[in-house]
Amino acid sequence: MTYLDHAATTPMLPEAIEAMTAELGVLGNPSSLHAMGRRARRVVEESREIIADAFGARPSEVVFTSGGTEADNLAIKGVYWARRAADPSRTRILAGAAEHHAVLDTVAWLAEHEGARVDWIPVDGLGRVEPDALRELIGPDVALVTVMWANNEVGTVQPIADLAAIAREHGVPFHTDAVQAAGHLPVGLHSSGADAVTLSGHKLGGPLGVGALLLGKGVDPVPVLHGGGQERDVRSGTLDTPAIAGFAAAVQAAVARQEPEAERLAGLRDRLIEAVLANVPDAILNGDPSHRLPGNAHFSFPGCEGDALLMLLDARGIACSTGSACSAGVSQPSHVLLAMGADPARARGSLRFSLGHTSTDDDVKALAQAIGPVVERGRRAGLS
Repeated sequence: MTYLDHAATTPMLPEAIEAMTAELGVLGNPSSLHAMGRRARRVVEESREIIADAFGARPSEVVFTSGGTEADNLAIKGVYWARRAADPSRTRILAGAAEHHAVLDTVAWLAEHEGARVDWIPVDGLGRVEPDALRELIGPDVALVTVMWANNEVGTVQPIADLAAIAREHGVPFHTDAVQAAGHLPVGLHSSGADAVTLSGHKLGGPLGVGALLLGKGVDPVPVLHGGGQERDVRSGTLDTPAIAGFAAAVQAAVARQEPEAERLAGLRDRLIEAVLANVPDAILNGDPSHRLPGNAHFSFPGCEGDALLMLLDARGIACSTGSACSAGVSQPSHVLLAMGADPARARGSLRFSLGHTSTDDDVKALAQAIGPVVERGRRAGLS
């Protein structure tokens, strides 16, 4: 199998497997006061320190969650509720128009159920949120701003520090979903100026089902979960010690070799782009051509349906993904490409190829051999 879907989930790093496996057979609830509990707590706190150091935060600013979706919900709902409680006029949310659904759907829920007023910050044709677009929308009634660090579909990297600075000028908390960026780009809580940063373990070589919200000092969201008061009393629940250990090990390993690995992946990505365009000359590369994730290549293929191409490639042993959603058996266009100004046909006919730590030149060669015939067959099917 040629795996070109690392942005969906990437194989666990050996260091993460070793760290997690070492904890799976050991007993102890990190909230217990006896020796076994204290031992588990030590593992959790050492992991917290590793993650804090890797992402430029204090250990007390690392709040463990079950993953990126929960972290996004905690940041957006929790900060919105806290800001509205402090000042009932703060009911407006500014969110990027091309966000992940973990953000889009959370914001939409607040609008439907909690009286939030939402302004979607537009993106340009490359998927970029321009600082001036945020500046035009922000005001004293804004509860928070949320813009993702790097787009999960087209790979465009946002000017996070500039956006966070504008929010700070107006005294508005700034949240960024850095799930795709962490491990591939230098991500820092304090260096970026963000107030809250979302992370997920399985996107950078850690286990599924664990993540974190980096929550700046003084940012106190209303809890979404209630219970035992763990994690600064903003995220209750027994901590998953083995998963947290694996998460920390993956973070440490990924960040330690981030620069050379990003260079390697960018080289592979550029060769993949060249190969696709050589075999399908009218394919359209989406996203920022230079300010993009090192392992991301996203294309639209005129005359094709993305889900059909995905299945044709899958039949040839190549795994990738499409940004289009499927509802009741009907393919829906990618909201990211629509926000970027693409027409629905182009937005439906797109594929994302994403590379990771196990990717090689053989993966690029396999796609190069398959993509031409697959697109040709997809176009014939579309005409029949």
